[in-house]
Amino acid sequence: MSKPISSSTPNTWAFLRDAMITPTGFREYDARWKYPDDINLPGITALGMGLGTQMFENGIEPVIAVGNDYRSYSLTIKNALMLGLMQAGIHVRDIGPALSPMAYFSQFHLDAPAVAMVTASHNPNGWTGVKMGFERPLTHGPDEMNRLRDIVLNGETIAREGGKYEFVEGVKEAYIDDLVGDFKMTRKLRVVCATGNGTASAFAPEVLERIGVEVIPSHNALDYTFPHYNPNPEAMEMLHDMAASVRESGADLALGFDGDGDRCGVVDNECEEIFADKVGVIMARDLSKIYPGSTFVADVKSTGLFASDPELQKYGAKADYWKTGHSHMKRRVKELGALAGFEKSGHYFLAEPIGRGYDCGMRVAVEMCKLLDRNPDMTMADLRRALPVTYATPTMSPFCPDLEKYDVLERLVKRLVDMHEAGAKIAGRSIAQVVTVNGARVILDNGAWGLVRASSNTPNLVVVCESPASDAEMRAIFKDIDAVVRTEPSVGDYDQTI
Repeated sequence: MSKPISSSTPNTWAFLRDAMITPTGFREYDARWKYPDDINLPGITALGMGLGTQMFENGIEPVIAVGNDYRSYSLTIKNALMLGLMQAGIHVRDIGPALSPMAYFSQFHLDAPAVAMVTASHNPNGWTGVKMGFERPLTHGPDEMNRLRDIVLNGETIAREGGKYEFVEGVKEAYIDDLVGDFKMTRKLRVVCATGNGTASAFAPEVLERIGVEVIPSHNALDYTFPHYNPNPEAMEMLHDMAASVRESGADLALGFDGDGDRCGVVDNECEEIFADKVGVIMARDLSKIYPGSTFVADVKSTGLFASDPELQKYGAKADYWKTGHSHMKRRVKELGALAGFEKSGHYFLAEPIGRGYDCGMRVAVEMCKLLDRNPDMTMADLRRALPVTYATPTMSPFCPDLEKYDVLERLVKRLVDMHEAGAKIAGRSIAQVVTVNGARVILDNGAWGLVRASSNTPNLVVVCESPASDAEMRAIFKDIDAVVRTEPSVGDYDQTI
């Protein structure tokens, strides 16, 4: 058994010796901390021992593939994690620098029983974390994360003999080969490839060039200082920059990728920034023609079009709205045998026969190019305009402390449910339903809706609104939802607003 976690602080003797971990870093579907403020290197090693102990506890063969993103400190974090895994008796197969989907791919390619990817995802520099999983293509959800937290924080880790280290060559090359296959574009396509100097810079330009796309580079030099912006294709800053690149180059579209490459953002040839849920509807429309009767999973932040779009209904497509979060979505896609899952944040989960069910921004980029190749007479803007018009906010995140946000959300959900039961109105419309599978999605009598949920990764709530009627109604929904949110004094400013 290991020692329990200490409460040591940076720049102390104990900090260099004892494990220090802030409990709030164990989140719903991955682990994420500010480093070294909230976790130290001995803490990362304890996390590795905990994960290895959990593997034995679950009867998992003690072999794990491990990768890291391109940040200045990620290799240091990975080395500390691998030390803990080896202390727990695990055979570590190090795949080197990687995208998260490359790590997920390595589970299949290497037939590895488990995976751990050191990444802060789209979070700014100063954050670190681990995405991990046992049953491919799934990653840890709340039950697995809670058990891992208890093992680590309660000092239940067990040291075992047999741990060893192996560096595995060639996984990156195999991953790119798998993405490209034998596909080649038959139409000329000029694409802005935006990587924000993050890890995807080492992958996306090559993938697009190999399928026959003319790549217009945008911040494709690897630079872990992120000199232009934090790579996050859900953030308007990155989307605006992608739109400017399309305007300057006359490109057919822009594809943008986050810090660990599991998300993809799209800007069309008319410089319109298409939110990822609408891109998902475009993809679902195309795929439902090829695979009629398919089920598509959408997260609760996503547009109502997955359920209401006449084109999807024509091909017998079925919609399932589920919890936000890559682990929740992967699991739901697998449970339902869905063809694909879509998150408003830009995670896409393309299952067999298209992908393997995990979220991969590179796979989405290839499939978007294939979609345009199958529709040679249409531009990306044509595909956007073909959708029924709705008016949606970006994903907005008011600050709320990690230790308070779930209690705050519980009270907000109750208020919104009570409003429904009392016959209250939002934006002058009756509330038809309040879906509480993940926060509260308040659906109005015309299909418009507003959502409040808690962010799983940061100290924030999440607010999204959509109207099929008008921009004014969308703003009115936000105003009324925000008025409910403002009843909680611990909720702070939004990161962005409409």
